[in-house]
Amino acid sequence: MGISGRIAKIFLASRMTPLLALVALLMGVFATLVTPREEEPQIDVTMADVFVVFPGASAKDVENLVATPAEQVLSRLSGVEHVYSVSRPGMAVITVQFDVGIKYNDAVLRLHDTVQSHRDWLAPNLGVLEPVIKPKGIDDVPIVALTFWTADPARSAFDLQQVARAAEIDFKRIKGTRDVSTLGGPDHVIRVLLDTERMNAFGVTPQDLAAALKVGNALQSSGSVVAGNREVLVQTGTYLESAADVRRLVVAVRGAAGARKPVFMGDVARIEDGPDQPARYVWHGIGPAGGDAAAARGQRPGTDPGATFPAVTLQISKQPGVNAADVADGVIARAEALKGTVIPDGVEVSVTRNYGATATEKAQKLIGKLAFATAFVVLLVFFALGKREALIVGVAVTLTLAATLFASWAWGFTLNRVSLFALIFSIGILVDDAIVVVENIHRWQALHPDKPLLELIPPAVDEVGGPTILATFTVIAALLPMAFVTGLMGPYMSPIPINASMGMFISLAVAFVVTPWLAGKLLAHASASVAAAHGGAAQSPLGARLERFFRRVLTPFLDPETGRAARRKLFAAIVVLILGSVSLAAVQLVVLKMLPFDNKSEFQVVLDMPVGTPLEETARVLRAIGDELGKVPEVSDYQVYAGTAGPINFNGLVRQYYLRAAPEWGDIQVNLVDKHRRARQSHEIAVSVRAAVEAIGRQAGGNAKVVEVPPGPPVMSPIVAEVYGPDYQGQIAVAKEVRKVFAATPDLVAIDDSVQADARKTVLHVLQSKAALLGVAQSDVVEAVRVGLAGEDATPVHNAESKFEIPVRVMLPPEKQRSLDALLRLRVRSRDGVLVPVSELVEVREQVREKAIYHKDLLPVVYVYADMGGKLDSPLYGMFDVRGALNGKALEGLESAQGQGGGKLAGTLGEWFVRQPADPYAGYSIKWDGEWQVTYETFRDMGIAYAVGLILIYLLVVAHFGSYLVPLVIMAPIPLTIIGVMPGHALLGSQYTATSMIGMIALAGIIVRNSILLVDFIKQQVAAGMDFAEAVIQSAAVRAKPIALTGLAAMLGALFILDDPIFNGLAISLIFGIFVSTVLTLVVIPVLYYAAFRKEHTA
Repeated sequence: MGISGRIAKIFLASRMTPLLALVALLMGVFATLVTPREEEPQIDVTMADVFVVFPGASAKDVENLVATPAEQVLSRLSGVEHVYSVSRPGMAVITVQFDVGIKYNDAVLRLHDTVQSHRDWLAPNLGVLEPVIKPKGIDDVPIVALTFWTADPARSAFDLQQVARAAEIDFKRIKGTRDVSTLGGPDHVIRVLLDTERMNAFGVTPQDLAAALKVGNALQSSGSVVAGNREVLVQTGTYLESAADVRRLVVAVRGAAGARKPVFMGDVARIEDGPDQPARYVWHGIGPAGGDAAAARGQRPGTDPGATFPAVTLQISKQPGVNAADVADGVIARAEALKGTVIPDGVEVSVTRNYGATATEKAQKLIGKLAFATAFVVLLVFFALGKREALIVGVAVTLTLAATLFASWAWGFTLNRVSLFALIFSIGILVDDAIVVVENIHRWQALHPDKPLLELIPPAVDEVGGPTILATFTVIAALLPMAFVTGLMGPYMSPIPINASMGMFISLAVAFVVTPWLAGKLLAHASASVAAAHGGAAQSPLGARLERFFRRVLTPFLDPETGRAARRKLFAAIVVLILGSVSLAAVQLVVLKMLPFDNKSEFQVVLDMPVGTPLEETARVLRAIGDELGKVPEVSDYQVYAGTAGPINFNGLVRQYYLRAAPEWGDIQVNLVDKHRRARQSHEIAVSVRAAVEAIGRQAGGNAKVVEVPPGPPVMSPIVAEVYGPDYQGQIAVAKEVRKVFAATPDLVAIDDSVQADARKTVLHVLQSKAALLGVAQSDVVEAVRVGLAGEDATPVHNAESKFEIPVRVMLPPEKQRSLDALLRLRVRSRDGVLVPVSELVEVREQVREKAIYHKDLLPVVYVYADMGGKLDSPLYGMFDVRGALNGKALEGLESAQGQGGGKLAGTLGEWFVRQPADPYAGYSIKWDGEWQVTYETFRDMGIAYAVGLILIYLLVVAHFGSYLVPLVIMAPIPLTIIGVMPGHALLGSQYTATSMIGMIALAGIIVRNSILLVDFIKQQVAAGMDFAEAVIQSAAVRAKPIALTGLAAMLGALFILDDPIFNGLAISLIFGIFVSTVLTLVVIPVLYYAAFRKEHTA
């Protein structure tokens, strides 16, 4: 007796068996209670931005003296995937993107160490400031956003900001919160607005005022004195605590001897205490579904659709490994508790993001599907074998799932959509071992009705034990290599191969340990009913019918005279079907795509206006877009962020939306009513508004893009062309030409590039000779103009009631900053003490603002972006359409503003798909990136995983059967899955995606399992003396029932994920692939095995 029979015999009579089952069940309950719930898997995606300020430097100087040396240093870090940089006038931003899977703390620590130990890459005399490192990871994405808004006209955004900031500490006290911050609203500042006429009259300069503030805001402990046997502390000086203190500050003393009087700050400037000049706007809009959505969330409905209100948004992220639902529930409960106290009446709070609720809803829905899938599989066994057998299978599946949940928790997975889908997908294959064992015990009862059940069970288990062990490990061999897929997609989908593999191993243990014990308890009194069902015959009525059917089907292929021709026709027909199925992708009846769009409850609109656009114009365009969005029936509310970024999601983290803080940038967060209460999916809604949104942006001279939450790993843009070449101006010229081709390509939308539009700048050129003659230093002129226009935060006031610093800012009044006249009237003090107007020291020059210079992996690059709309809706097709127009494109006729060769470009445009150009200086070329890169890497790695899985399956089967040819026969049906998979996608109109590929890989193990059962049976019967041709027929007839049962079980499990937008490709592959390949396998394997070994058995 083999190992499986011996294990069954040991645990059949052991008192430990029920205890082990109870322990497995309790482990599952424990795991369900303690495993954190999240909507998406937690992926270690770490990136860090290194900000280096280089005051006054040009973009080219920043590139050469800061960015390039920094890239060289940072690229030496191990585990770095890419190093990007953007060089702008006065600043470089270097972004280090680490490989997926690198731990956040480890990455940040090594980055800090590298930056600090290589400070010499910044020349000490350049005037470059200290680098500032700001790391970002997946846990920096806020899971909850609370938008504070008001319909009270007496309240402003400044008031809302003060309320939100006061509430931050209360939300931070909630266990599990990470970062709590407020977006929007002007900061609190005390402004010293210069009165140039009075300053000139009193003979003071802006620098005098700034210096007076700095020296007049000092308080220090000066020691102590001992008097009267007591120590008395002594403090000297005073702090500025209010605007009144600033107003009374003495800045100078003027007048003749004996009549000198102090000049107070209030004499030469207007002191204002309140909100700063708007640097960003945030407002909250109510959509047509706003009232219903608010009521569904238990909130006040608000006001009429279309209304907008000033707002700020409080965003909260969670700590790693913490249950998102618990944090979100705690935040919302705390917000309710704060109303009427910290949050005053008249201030409304709307929950505009709640990833905890979506995680809970997704988990509950999928757990429900898991239960239904299990119930349907048990029901299937009930109709096929009987109620006792169904109960045994039900218990086995429940224990397997419980133990798998515990193993998943122990591995470090959370309860998220992917890990739960892995379990639902696994239901059909986890039940296979139990079904095969129970069905064979059931069959042995019919064959040996007079023998005691406890004697039958070990040999019955042993008969199918070998092929069951082999079949289980072949499925694991097919699935497990997918766990080593690299890039973002690997960790994202890793719960599927890992959970499914662990589940398969656990199901095998349960099938050999618990299932025989349950069969001994529940089937002990069923022998008579089984025999009665068989009518006293050795074969059941169903078995007789199956034998007649397969004898009729297979006999023509086994005939010694005509069988060979019949077999050739069969194999030729199969080849034709496979080729026809593959051709469905070539004729685009099956569309290839990385992942389809999910049905989310949100999307974004991102607006890029030309550089130099004032904040008010950006806000006007955003308001127009918001008005358009406010007409969409499914919109519950939206938040507009002008001059700043809204709360980022995973997509925004990868695209670095958190850096979007400038007057020309803005975005809109659009929230839709719950998907159960609308007919259209979020993608359909986003597509419907895209044309109108883009038209509004285009009419204003900007670029407005609809950005959906990607279903899988996010990229910079779905279609990205990176332009490389020997000269940056030439790259810009090529990029503009590439953009024209993008614009001329049908169905490409959201077309943009990284080339900034021309913008004007005014340079006040200091006349150094004249300044020297007048005794004025150039630095004094620069400082005076900077203080007047940008302002200088000279010192903070010490306000014990404020959590944030309140700066005292010296500047010209806003109304005087609109022209240069007030600036030119500012005066600076010469070495002789004479005040000299700035207008006498400078020459006004108009120039074009320098454009940002981009680098990727140490090479200058210009990006061109696009997305794919239209019927196909797959960026790959758009990319290849553009590629057809660009391939080998001649560059003659293109001109570079400052290019080499007199500004003329020459040669043809090169093309790269996987890596950067080998010789970027040999000519101009483009490298395709975006979804193409992720698709290539994912399908490359999955293809390798598929190949490794096939090799492992082959080795396992060779080890079991001791033959090199038998495994080839057993694995031959794997291509048959294509006959089901591709037509299935075409029939349902679904795209072939990465999850479809996962389904095909899983099918390899599932189909081989069926082949093993057939071949093993043939070999057993031939060894027992049966005729070879008869054994071939009997293999199909006898094994058809368990094969059909396991196939139907897998199809039923997949049926429950068919409605999911992301995983329906997996479901289609399994349902259609299993159906077609199972039917064909029952014919092809016996015929193929007969063809391969007939001579051996007839010799």
